[in-house]
This record gives sequence, structure tokens and C-alpha cells, in this order.
Amino acid sequence: MRDLADSLDVMVSADGRRLRLVHGPSDVIVTAEGEAPARMAAFARIRAAFAPLLAELAAELPRLRAPEGAMPAGAVARRMVAAVTPFAGVFVTPMAAVAGATADHLLAAALLPGHSLTRLSVNNGGDIALWQGAGAVRIAICDDPQTGRAGGRIELPADAGIGGIATSGWRGRSFSRGIADAVTVLADNAASADVAATLIANAVDLPGHGAITRAPARTLFPDSDLGAIPVTTDVGALSAAECEMALDSGCACAETFRARGLIRAAYLSLGEHRRTLAGKELSRA
Repeated sequence: MRDLADSLDVMVSADGRRLRLVHGPSDVIVTAEGEAPARMAAFARIRAAFAPLLAELAAELPRLRAPEGAMPAGAVARRMVAAVTPFAGVFVTPMAAVAGATADHLLAAALLPGHSLTRLSVNNGGDIALWQGAGAVRIAICDDPQTGRAGGRIELPADAGIGGIATSGWRGRSFSRGIADAVTVLADNAASADVAATLIANAVDLPGHGAITRAPARTLFPDSDLGAIPVTTDVGALSAAECEMALDSGCACAETFRARGLIRAAYLSLGEHRRTLAGKELSRA
């Protein structure tokens, strides 16, 4: 078996604006704008912060897979716990924030005082931590994580304060208790967006519907933090009215989170049906 430190792969694009880090299941793409020395210094800080993360998280997995417990020691683990705490009242473990919290941690490592970057994003498997010095960035909203189909684009001005973008759904890389093809959430940071996207996607559902197939999470992945909780494995044909009913449930959840200041906007997709919840600071591009 290769040593964890030896399994870290580092790649920089030819133009020096993109860094890719691969370590075990983690696959992170960093995009930086600014002068070359600033980009290279930021990449070096991110690489140093990334290298120990897999081992640190593995050491605290029992706590991170439990909905309650003592505050963990690692920096990313602590971010994960902090991200799920405001959502107390529903079943959620810190693992719901792992991708977003990792992205936030790496972004923070790069943005030291005087960094002189103009824009930086850390994309951890689709969950993105974002910092903008000025201007605006356009992003594609995902309709289907499997096909990559985009449901449109939105423009994020720097003064909107959006620091995190995350997507969840039953077709994604993580288990979902709901039937949303994709739920994309914009929030102040990536960890909060990650948790909220998970919970809103869970809420897009038609409990007991015969066209929806589910299985206990641990029968699909024995170490899942969801244990015996049923997760969606297939969604059959649904009528337009049924899709709208499921989206109503998801929108109600999203509206609650937005009213509490936990998210800034959300986009929900199920079949050919869409819902968007966004403030005036965001516009379709």
C-alpha cells in the first residue's frame, strides 16, 4: 500500500491559473486570478493545507459520522460541526459538510493578508468556496449531476457576498433521502451551502410513493453515517403534479433556511420541473 503522503498528486495548468490536487477520494480544483507570483504563493499554501487533511479527517471519522458529540480537534472537522449546528432539529451529521468545509479551509489558507489575488475558487467535487475581489463571475447551475446538464447561468457580483455554492441530489455522488435530481444552494460559505443542499434535496420527496425505490444506506455502504435510514436508489415515472408536490416540499424547506439567514438562494430540479429562490442581488446571466 502506498503511503498517504506519497499518494498526493499535484498538477498545475499550462497557464498557471489552475491547480488540481488529488488525494484518495479527494479531487480539488483551484482557480486563481492575479499576478503569477500571487497565484503560485496561494497554490503553495493550499497544497500545504491540503496534504494532511485526509489523515486528519480519517482519525476523527467516528465523531464526524455521529449527529452529536464532543467538538473534534481538526480544523476542517471543527468547520463541519459548526456548519451543521444551525440546522439542529433534523437528522444531520457533520459529514454533510465535509466537501464544503474542506473547500472553505483551503480558500482560507490561500487568502492571507496582502495576498493580492483578484479572484479565487476552490472546487471540491462540485462544492465550491469562492472569493472575489471585484467584478462578477458567471456560474452554471446543475440540473443533473450525472449528465452535467446545466439549467442556466447566474451572475454573482462580488458585493453579493456569496462565498459558497453546493449541489446535492439523489443522482449525485452522495446518498440522498429525497428525489431531487439536483438542488444547488448559494450561501455565505461552502460548508453551509453543502449542508443546506443536502437537507433541501432530502425534503424534495414523495414519501411512500411506489415509483421510488429506496434501500438502507448501510446496505449500499457499510460505513455510511446514515446507517439504516433509507436512501433513494431509483425514481420512476412521476406525473407533473407529483413533481410539483415534491418541489413544494423542498421549496418550503429552502424558504425556512433563507428566512433564518442560513442560505442566500436555491435552485431545485426534478425531471423537467424547476424552482428558483433568489434575492434581488442575483440575476440570471
